[in-house]
Amino acid sequence: MEIVETGQEPAPKFRTGQVVHHRKLDYVGVVVDVDVTFAGTEEWYERSAKNRPPKDRPWYHVLVDGSRKQTYVAERHLEPVDDPEPIDHPWLRLYFDAFVEGIYVRTRRMN
Repeated sequence: MEIVETGQEPAPKFRTGQVVHHRKLDYVGVVVDVDVTFAGTEEWYERSAKNRPPKDRPWYHVLVDGSRKQTYVAERHLEPVDDPEPIDHPWLRLYFDAFVEGIYVRTRRMN
């Protein structure tokens, strides 16, 4: 996925395939998609985003290491992982083909 900054949308700090750490919940995962601004429902935000992270900043879809979970996380809760290791998640092959120099990559074309 290529992210293009339009002047109004903030540029994401993390990219698809990057291993990240959730600061508050202390888990590691891999970014599988990026929304340049919040793309969930108001109901979800009211129910799940207790500390009200900004909607006008990037949000990330993250596969959580060692589980079957995928989370939707505001950028301010994430930080990069130094010297990332491969993660363990059953859905990795749906998104990526390889782990190269600390980044997950897709080497084949999607339909």
